[in-house]
Amino acid sequence: MMAVLRRVASLKLTLAGMVLLAVGAGLSYGNPATMPVWVLVVPMALLALNLLAAIVSNTRINRRPGLLVFHLGLLGVVVLAAVGRLTHFEAHVELLQGTALSAAQLFDRREGPFHPDGLSGVDFVQGPFTVEYFPGIVRGATRSTVVLTDENGNRETRTIGDDTPLVLDGYRFYTTFNKGFAPVLTWIPDQGEQVTGAVHMPSYPLFDFRQDNTWTPPGGPQVKLWLSLETGLKEKEYWVLDGSKAHSTLVLNLGDRRFELKVGESLRLPGGVVRYERLSTWMGYKIFFDPTLKWMFIVAMVGVCGMGAHFWRCFGARFGDNPGGASAGEGQSVQSLEGRAA
Repeated sequence: MMAVLRRVASLKLTLAGMVLLAVGAGLSYGNPATMPVWVLVVPMALLALNLLAAIVSNTRINRRPGLLVFHLGLLGVVVLAAVGRLTHFEAHVELLQGTALSAAQLFDRREGPFHPDGLSGVDFVQGPFTVEYFPGIVRGATRSTVVLTDENGNRETRTIGDDTPLVLDGYRFYTTFNKGFAPVLTWIPDQGEQVTGAVHMPSYPLFDFRQDNTWTPPGGPQVKLWLSLETGLKEKEYWVLDGSKAHSTLVLNLGDRRFELKVGESLRLPGGVVRYERLSTWMGYKIFFDPTLKWMFIVAMVGVCGMGAHFWRCFGARFGDNPGGASAGEGQSVQSLEGRAA
């Protein structure tokens, strides 16, 4: 049994595992959607097995408490990293002010094969937000307001940002540079019920020169939309993006005809009437879930402490042997320690 463990603990197997892990990391660079997590998990499982065999079979590890704790910590980090890849979740979402999170709105979705889908239990409503900009349109702090409602109907307001995520059931919501404006429109068809929705314009102020999109009302013609904005943006001055202080004119192009609408105005189109209800904003979030991160930090710190204790013991014995002039007894102590290490 011990002979088998020594073969599994081989440094050649360690090298093979590390090469496979490097290849897997290269294939996973950029997190492509088509690349399975197994290109990382399999090498990590191989390295974990190799390390476990080394811990059990190598007396230079398992008979030194500090070194043993360090290797167990290293083993824990590898195992937790593999579990994290199998259960992780990442996605992006754009939330219109006043609307709740919906799984149907997610895009760029990535998840491990054993991800415990708990996002359906996460609920909050997007509120207003502000973003600071310094001269040169250098983005500063983002302050996004969200409203949470508990089981008893109590409402709680929180302010989150790029570095201050909203954490619900292990899912972390980070604001991103991706945010913008959205005209809210009501379509009143000649037949049927009216519907109200929003058209998200490209990110602002990144695409302040291209605030356009297309919209096709139910049963109506496709219309090209362009949003003329007055936000107070001055590239060389400090400025705060605040949707509540912005004004807009919505331009509709239907064929070779051009129409302009202010908030509250309506326009007849083939098949119905469109009314420009209000100007709203949307915020883009990055969603991240990995239940192993906290435990990985704890295990890593335990491993570091183990390594620290090991070096403290070794260097303490060495310095104690020759603090400025060696003594015969302390020299024997170090000689004995080195003999055990050999």
